[in-house]
Amino acid sequence: MKTCLTAMVLLLAAATAGAAPTAYAIDPTHTFPSFEADHMGISVWRGKLNRSSGKVLYDKTAGTGTVEIVSELASIDFGMDALATWARGKDFFEVKKYPRAVFKGRLQSPVNGVPTQLVGELTLHGVTRPLTLTVNSLKCIQHPMLKRDYCGADASGSFNRDDFGLGAGREYGFKMNVDLRIQVEAIAQP
Repeated sequence: MKTCLTAMVLLLAAATAGAAPTAYAIDPTHTFPSFEADHMGISVWRGKLNRSSGKVLYDKTAGTGTVEIVSELASIDFGMDALATWARGKDFFEVKKYPRAVFKGRLQSPVNGVPTQLVGELTLHGVTRPLTLTVNSLKCIQHPMLKRDYCGADASGSFNRDDFGLGAGREYGFKMNVDLRIQVEAIAQP
């Protein structure tokens, strides 16, 4: 009986150890947060941030964890150099004073072990506000070359840029809503 109980305890310990969260580093060559914003009520401008970094702690068994993504605002890319230069300047992002946008959140509401929400906060232009993103997809595979766990996800949500002190264009009829999409890939750390 004692041997059977010891075996059960060891099995339970092994199962629990296998369920520990894994640390991942954001792959900056495959992570490009993008956004859509109104242009005078007549069109939608799209852009992306070309330099991001961060980390993920993900428990695949529970479908929970934490995410931190840091994007360098100087890397903003609208596909129009003049607009990107303006956005980096004193009339909008003020990248010399506020060089980064940071999203920190918790993976929550798993369905079949996969989280469906990322509940957290966005810090932008020196202001931090709550932001919940919908996890549209999340999948992990063995990286074919690195032979480590590699996960990719797509999350989306929206926010009011005026809440972050970024109200430029409001007087010209620009809507303040921004649709955000974070496409991210991350590699398990040894």
